[in-house]
This record gives sequence, structure tokens and C-alpha cells, in this order.
Amino acid sequence: MAEGGGDHRTPEAEADEPPTDAALSADHGADRDRRPVDGEEAEALGHGHERGRRRGGLAAAVAVWAATRAVLLLCVFKVFTLPGPDVTSDISVIYRGWFEVLRTGTFPFDDVTWQYPPAAALAVLSPGALPLDYASAFFVLACATDAVAFGLLLYGGARPGGRRAGAWAWVAGVPLLGPTAYARYDLMVTAVAVAALLAAARHPRAAGALAAFGAMLKVWPVLLLLGMPRGRWTRRSWVTALVTVLVLSAAFVAAMPGAFAFLGFQRDRGTEVESLGSLVFHVARHYGWEGQVLLNYGSVEFLGPYVNVVSDAALLLTALAFGWLLLWRLRAVEWHAGTTADAALTAVLLFTTTSRVISPQYMIWLVGLAAVCLTVRGSRQTVPALLVLVATGVTLLEFPLWFAHVVASDWQGIFVLSLRNGLLVAASLLACAGLWRATVPRRGAREAGADGSGEPTPPRGERLLAG
Repeated sequence: MAEGGGDHRTPEAEADEPPTDAALSADHGADRDRRPVDGEEAEALGHGHERGRRRGGLAAAVAVWAATRAVLLLCVFKVFTLPGPDVTSDISVIYRGWFEVLRTGTFPFDDVTWQYPPAAALAVLSPGALPLDYASAFFVLACATDAVAFGLLLYGGARPGGRRAGAWAWVAGVPLLGPTAYARYDLMVTAVAVAALLAAARHPRAAGALAAFGAMLKVWPVLLLLGMPRGRWTRRSWVTALVTVLVLSAAFVAAMPGAFAFLGFQRDRGTEVESLGSLVFHVARHYGWEGQVLLNYGSVEFLGPYVNVVSDAALLLTALAFGWLLLWRLRAVEWHAGTTADAALTAVLLFTTTSRVISPQYMIWLVGLAAVCLTVRGSRQTVPALLVLVATGVTLLEFPLWFAHVVASDWQGIFVLSLRNGLLVAASLLACAGLWRATVPRRGAREAGADGSGEPTPPRGERLLAG
């Protein structure tokens, strides 16, 4: 024993002693930490990383949505103002005037600027439910509707076969149009259309009812049903849509006089200065054309020689577009997961591009449909959807920023209008080509049959969507 009672063991003695329980436990833990990770644990770790990545992407999307919408609200509440016409005056003057008439129980059937189906009265009357002045209440409701559409796209992207690109397209596309997005009721119609398309994959009757309600708001959502798969899906959605339209029409006719007076006002519209056909007169003004630019039937239109010819040509183009869509419907054989949304975007692109009127707010329709296409992994419309987003940004330049140049038909106005309309034409043609290639087999394949049996390939849309 050494002095002081210390334990001075040699290294050899320590090596001869058995290991303690604590040492054994530590060595076992170290071995456990060093052992290979099996497949189940690796998969669990991978899922954890994926969930973390998705949560981070969701937080980023929500943050960007909130920031951009705050800017839009600051614009419509005139904390910030953009150059050009006041885009909010339609709400504070025109919509407010309609509100005062509608609240008496009748439609403004003697006002040629009222050019909307009867359910549009609900959108115009809805701000009266909030304890705010009319314009402020409308902007708040527009933002709330925007949030609902954003939430629907996030939900659709989280479903099997979905992706979050559609929600990001909505986050970016709405503010690209500027304050006009919140200063028209088209955003509310688009939210209904988004809901209808997202419901189409599993609930055809709900899709039909929503599309019909959207059509009673602003007609164009009826085109959403064009791409429903043949068979049960088409019958259920189309019959439901027809019944919904009939019931709503009867209710409005019985409750409020003048429900369908808007049909006559639409018939008398001319060539609006932002339409595709208007480019003829923008250029012609530099070569002596003697027409005028005037406010007519609620929009800024060309009036003068040959305007009726160009307007009739636009109607002919629209009829040809409708004929192509019917031909596609008859020839289409293969339905994939994105066909319904792809057909909806294609149809609305064609009718918007060939219309006598392309108001800036029409771009919101296309942004919503493009967002749904980008939500579905099976969509073939990625490039047209991106072109729609670019065209929406150019539309902000066209209206309100450079609208004075457009009305003056100077070269700056002609350039921006040609660019926007050219993008719409390109998106329309590419959308048609993509839809046709994805659903209509080549002649040889159609005659031989995809399974080599000599029989045409049967439609598979219902099985794809139901699965």
C-alpha cells in the first residue's frame, strides 16, 4: 500500500481485470451506433426528410402568398398607386351602382354595362354582408376568395399524383396582373372553377354542379366539362350541370326581373381595343383609318369603317375553335389524369384569344386553370401554362401602366399589345397540339389498337380518375 492510500495499479494489472458493467454498456451502445441502417429505418429517415422539405416548401408558399397579397391590398386601398387609370373605380362606381339596383330586387336590365349571368348578382351583393364601405368590403372578400383558391391548390398538390407547382403558379400569377385582380369579381368565378376541376377526378356530380354555378356567374366555366371522360363521368357531371343551371335560372327568373337581359347587351358589343382583332385598327390608324376609340357598352372599343367585319371575323374564329374542340371530343380515345384540366385550359384559351373582347381580368381565368394543370402531374400543358403566366405579367404593362399608349395606338402600345396577344396565340396553339397528341392516337395506332388486337383502344379515363 503506497503512502496516502492511493491505488497505484500497473497497466498489466488493469488489463487482467474483467470489464465493469458500465464499460460493457458503453461498448454495446457504440456498437449499436456503428451498425448499418436497415431498409426500413432508411425509408423512415427518408420520409422524415421529405416531410420536413414539404413543410418548408409549404411555409415558403404561404409566406410569399401573404407578402404579395399585402402589396395588392395596399394598392387597391391606394396606399400605393400605379401609373395609368384607377383600376378600383369599377368597384366604387359601377359595381356600387349595380349593388344599389340589385338590393331593390331587380336586375339593372336598362344598364348596358350589365353583361353578366344572373348569379353575378351574388358576387355584387356579397360586400353588403360586411360592416365596411362597399369598395373596402369587396377587396376584403376578393382577398379571402384568393386565399380559398390558394388553399384548394395546396390541397390538390398534396394528394397522390399532385404537385405544389400549381399553388406556386397561383401565388405568382395573381399579383402579376396587379391590383386589377382584386378590383373585379373574376377572381371569385375562377375560385369556383378551380374547385370544379379539382373535384372532377373523384366527384363528377360535384364538378358538374360547381361548373354550372360558375357558368351562372360568368358563362365560361361551362367549358370545364368539355374534357370529362366519356361514360359515367360525362353523364353524371353534364346532367348535374344541366339540372343546376335550370334550377338556378328558374329561381332568378322568379325572384328578380331582368335576369337574362344581359344576352342582348353581349350581342351588341364591338371590337375592344385590347383584343386580337384590334391590332388591325391600331396599325390602320397610322395609315389614315378614320375610326374612333370610344367607351361603348362598358369597354373601350373601336368604332368606324370595317369594325363590323373584324368583329364578324372574331366570331368566325370562335366558331372554328368550338368546331375543333368538338372534333377533339369525338376523336379523343385516351384520358389520362390531367386530361380534364388540360382540355379546360385549352378551351378557355381558344375562346379568350379569339374573343372580340380581351379584358385584363380575363387573365385571372387562365391563371387559375394553368395552376390546376400544374397541380396534376399527368398534365401536358406545362409550357402553355408558363406562357399564360408571362402573358399575365405583360398584361400589367398593357393595363394600367401603358394603357394610354394602347388607346393612342402608338408603337409602344402596339408592341405591348402584340406581345401579350402573341403569347396567347402561342399558348393556344401549343395547348391544342399537346391535348391532341396526348389523347388522339395516330391513324395506324388507332386502326391496329394499342393492344395489338386490331380493336380501337377503349377510353380509360374513368379507371384512371377513379384509381
